[in-house]
Amino acid sequence: MTNEKVEVGTISAAEAFKEGNWYHEALAKGLTISYEVKEVFHRGRSDFQTVEVVDTVPFGKCLITDRLLQSSLGDEAIYHESLVQPAMTAHPNPKKVFIGGGGEGGTLREVLRHKSVTECVMVDIDGDVVEMCRKHTPEYSAGAYENPRTKLIIDDAKGQLEGFADEYFDVIILDLSDPLEGGPCDQLYTTNFYTTCLAKLNKGGILVTQSGCAGSLDADHCFTAVHNTLKQVFPKVWGYTAHVPAFTSEWGFNVAHRVDGEDIAGLAADIDVRLENKGVTDLKWYDSVTHSRMFSLGKFVRTMLANEKRVLTVDNKISMTDVTSGIKTDK
Repeated sequence: MTNEKVEVGTISAAEAFKEGNWYHEALAKGLTISYEVKEVFHRGRSDFQTVEVVDTVPFGKCLITDRLLQSSLGDEAIYHESLVQPAMTAHPNPKKVFIGGGGEGGTLREVLRHKSVTECVMVDIDGDVVEMCRKHTPEYSAGAYENPRTKLIIDDAKGQLEGFADEYFDVIILDLSDPLEGGPCDQLYTTNFYTTCLAKLNKGGILVTQSGCAGSLDADHCFTAVHNTLKQVFPKVWGYTAHVPAFTSEWGFNVAHRVDGEDIAGLAADIDVRLENKGVTDLKWYDSVTHSRMFSLGKFVRTMLANEKRVLTVDNKISMTDVTSGIKTDK
């Protein structure tokens, strides 16, 4: 990210975009955010989605799939530590971990910080995403793909998870693309898939999934529906959020116990000690204070959660948008 001082305020589109290469991401009716792109490292289509890796002025290197920004180097630590560390820290001794998705490698990097992990199975359906990120954004994975504890599989996460014995994993982490109509992941936000996840976790197991935007005005687009769907399968579910600047919103996560275990939301006072005991000492974002903040949801979001009635199934899926929405380019 640049620290260069710039003039801010309302200006015309003609003035704002008269120079440079700009990407425009439609977030809602009447609301678009624009990024100036310095360099395009890769632009193409895989068997499953469009894939771009670009370098932007405000957020550095970014991964974009199906025209939606998935992560940026400038703030990826916020997203990846928020997704991984609460579940991994809450589990007393995570040894076997399953990651669904996670092509950038940041989620894998965070899991492998925990020395207790003996095996981390990462399954991403799109080998092009993995390859492009390994080539153009190696900062995300930081050598995690070469770690002998890593087992990378390019395939469908659902099919691969079904092939493991019941109660095999200690932690399951779902770092999936948002559910999109026509996208590769919409079935992985349903009771059907969560029932499979429940069976594959051991009795002390924990599941966590990214759950889309979770701000005061948009938490009911996806986050609350995923939360309520998980509640139909798991005995205890907690929703939490973190502000990820590149996503221009609070971002939502849901974590669940296979059995009715300790209160993950209430662990804030113990987090720093647990991280130290686990040898996880160089985090940029997550600690005791941050844990408390993430699990302290605003009243708007709490109300949406309380009122949520949707349950996502194979026949009743959710779609935040479709593959024709999202980022448009000037060139």
